[in-house]
Amino acid sequence: MASLLVYMLLGVLAGFAGGLFGIGGGVIVVPLLLYLFPALGISDDVAMHMALATSLGAMVITSASSGWTHMKHGSVLMPVFLRLTVGVLVGAIVGVHTVSLMPGRYLQLFFSAFLFYVAVRMLVGFSVRPSRPLPGNAGLVAAGGVIGAFSVFVGIGGGTLTVPYLNWCGVDAHRAVGTSAALGFPIALWGALMYVVTGYGLPDLPAGSLGFLYLPAFFGITLTSAIFARMGAFLSYRISANWLRRLFAVLLFLVSSNLFWRNLWS
Repeated sequence: MASLLVYMLLGVLAGFAGGLFGIGGGVIVVPLLLYLFPALGISDDVAMHMALATSLGAMVITSASSGWTHMKHGSVLMPVFLRLTVGVLVGAIVGVHTVSLMPGRYLQLFFSAFLFYVAVRMLVGFSVRPSRPLPGNAGLVAAGGVIGAFSVFVGIGGGTLTVPYLNWCGVDAHRAVGTSAALGFPIALWGALMYVVTGYGLPDLPAGSLGFLYLPAFFGITLTSAIFARMGAFLSYRISANWLRRLFAVLLFLVSSNLFWRNLWS
């Protein structure tokens, strides 16, 4: 029961920060799970794989809700979404298979670099200027493949790549965010399923695992993340979150540095 409450609190933090700052919950969920799993006796060899799988699984419901909301407002470019989704399905398969072959240490180093990038982006910000039109079918499928593979590597819904890419292709901000939000659902669902299939039957996984998906954490995070994501989004329109954003970016720097040094010399 105590562990479920811990995972519910994790869902509160992930959902609230995601809604307030507009970042993927995986930025919160993955590192915190990496700190929690050793207390459960989960091996470092599979801890990162399980954190990524659980992060994606917990995003299925929230990404579905967010994507549906944007669809109702007409902010999703459906032809672009469908072609990106084809690429995502292929890219996620390749990405999860690659992750399953990599030692957890190298995955954590990669994730620490990703956190560093997110922190820099939150501190200084940057905008992508349109410099080319949307590509044809093959180009969109290829872009979706890259987005899908990267997303399952870091346990996020893909917005970190999707929004800048669509902005670069001249898509206005609202439709870029809406299409990215809708794309988060197939990324989360398909990515989580691939982690379940890839990890199924492995001997080093703890009780309560479905493949690499750790069910107690999945249920606890899911129970609270969606509610508090809405609360964070509501609050973001009523307060100046700039100083909170900077404080959160500093926290990400610290987590990134800790993960980097912890795994660099291990």
